[in-house]
Amino acid sequence: MLSFECDYNTGAHPKLLEALARTNLDPQPGYGEDEYCLRAARKIREACRAPEAAVRFLVGGTQTNQVVIAALLRSYEGVLSAVTGHVNGHEAGAIEYSGHKVLTLPQHLGKIEAGELRAWLETYFADEACEHMVRPGMVYLSHPTEYGTLYTRAELEAIAAVCREYRLPLFLDGARLGYGLMSRAAELTLPDIAALCDVFYIGGTKCGALCGEAVVFPKGNAPEHFTSIIKQHGALLAKGRLLGVQFDALFTDGLYFEAAKNAIDKAERLKELFRDRGYAFFLDSPTNQQFVLVPDETVKKLEGKVRFSVWEKPDREHTVLRFCTSWATTDEDIDRLAELL
Repeated sequence: MLSFECDYNTGAHPKLLEALARTNLDPQPGYGEDEYCLRAARKIREACRAPEAAVRFLVGGTQTNQVVIAALLRSYEGVLSAVTGHVNGHEAGAIEYSGHKVLTLPQHLGKIEAGELRAWLETYFADEACEHMVRPGMVYLSHPTEYGTLYTRAELEAIAAVCREYRLPLFLDGARLGYGLMSRAAELTLPDIAALCDVFYIGGTKCGALCGEAVVFPKGNAPEHFTSIIKQHGALLAKGRLLGVQFDALFTDGLYFEAAKNAIDKAERLKELFRDRGYAFFLDSPTNQQFVLVPDETVKKLEGKVRFSVWEKPDREHTVLRFCTSWATTDEDIDRLAELL
């Protein structure tokens, strides 16, 4: 079946599989101390222009979000996020399960605004009873957002300034970071993100890897005993080489960016395809997630022939469908969808 359901519906980029096969019988230390993890970390530091950065490799996005948030927060603190933020809506309570409340902010096409963040913090600290409430301990955002939208450089700079003023770590979820960086509308670069955020991660699972996320503390500011914290969460992979080999390949000869660019190119074709056939868009996404307003009658005809994500129901006659491209999407996939439509 033709699939635009998500950006992790295929295995791994062939070059990663080749690297895994080539290194398969090479004995290496465990727990991320192998030469491939160390080499991949060095390449990521170079790409971020952050020579002091601490880089650690975890398996998946939910795991990474939970471990990073739990590691940075004290027992009485919560994390500020857009109400549509992934940690609030799509983590099955993983953050709360670790003992930390998600404190929600208004969203604007998936993004938070610096002014509203400041107003929330001012209100909290002005309350005489704030010691009886969950204290804000960090700020979470994702780039791209759940709606495929992107922060501008000015927007991220403003949010980072508020975080510095209130001494709150700024955490950027980069599960789809490659697609954000390669968007034709992108303003932020990897060095920009490293300069403005206290911690972020470079997503591999959704950008060409079998699995894996590279957590970056760009200022060498990883929490003390971070390895112990990772292990407490059951997230320390004994065969850490599995992740190191993949990220070493992704950050060799620009493969990560090349793979992400394919998704953007195909998403632009996808947008043109729907536009030419008179479909409206729920919002304007410049990345690999496209949200299309589709008549319910058409949705029924497409079911069983193409996979997509049902996003929401804006009225009685239409459904918002998400069509997602990836590093593996081909021109033939777009052509087949055109035929179905």
